[in-house]
Amino acid sequence: MTTVSKRRASTPRELTRVGERLSFVYLERCVVHRDDNAITAEDGEGVRHIPGATIGTLLLGPGTRVTHQAMSVLGECGASVVWVGEQGVRFYAAGRGLTRSSHLVEAQAKAWANRQSRLDVARAMYRMRFPDLDVERFGRQELLGKEGKRVQACYRAEAERTGVPWHGRRYTPGHHDNSDAPNKAITSAAQCFYGVAHAVATALGCSPGLGFVHSGHERGFVMDVADLYKVEIGIPVAFDAAAQGEEDVDGVTRRLLRDRISQEKLLDRCVDDIKRLLLGQGHDADDGREGEADEVGLVGDRGELLEAGRDYSHEVVW
Repeated sequence: MTTVSKRRASTPRELTRVGERLSFVYLERCVVHRDDNAITAEDGEGVRHIPGATIGTLLLGPGTRVTHQAMSVLGECGASVVWVGEQGVRFYAAGRGLTRSSHLVEAQAKAWANRQSRLDVARAMYRMRFPDLDVERFGRQELLGKEGKRVQACYRAEAERTGVPWHGRRYTPGHHDNSDAPNKAITSAAQCFYGVAHAVATALGCSPGLGFVHSGHERGFVMDVADLYKVEIGIPVAFDAAAQGEEDVDGVTRRLLRDRISQEKLLDRCVDDIKRLLLGQGHDADDGREGEADEVGLVGDRGELLEAGRDYSHEVVW
């Protein structure tokens, strides 16, 4: 095996296009190592080889150990690594975003910094939840009210569907065990979605804190994204878990949600939704532009991009 110190980093032209990569690879209970340009995952059943350049984001679940050489090849290949809970339902830490480009985070910051464009993105998020509603007719507080009624209606409908007694949303931070089964399950489902949304946002190079509906929290954008799927997936799964009884309702919620996330291909959907929200409806979610080239420019007086790697000293008048 070639040592890390003797290997050169891959150039952008040698890297696999984002659209041709496996979007997410999840590993758990194994040792992750390196064999040439592939990473290996070794467990009791043997060793699996995964070409590093085909990975978009590597999700390391419980029981994983990763070597320095494995992290080196992943970095060379432009893959991001995220340490997560079981099946990605908790976000713990991340190493490097998938994209080499600041395209998405710049688009996010630009939209966030302007009051009108920030409202436009927020309305686009509400439009995803209310496809039959003319959201342009309503202000932020009116949309928040409609969202609150939508969530309350979902609670009642799911309680009726599952036969779980429902006495309203009651949860006190720091006193999780004092809640009843459905409230515990709803909280656990929300935390799972925060983990998924945080992992995806980090992998894409977005800022977790620049939210369009939520503000003032380090994970404002994460909360924005997670809420897109709360009524459709999170609350129904929470009531399904509560219907199985009080015992280990948090664990049951996580396992049911893990399976539903896989069935719905939610990670890929989340990537597409974030890109379209920040780049516009005409954006092709699979265009693969994030990683095809290193584009480094210098900003001029009027905001134009100047060529990097060039000496501008002769243009300066002292």
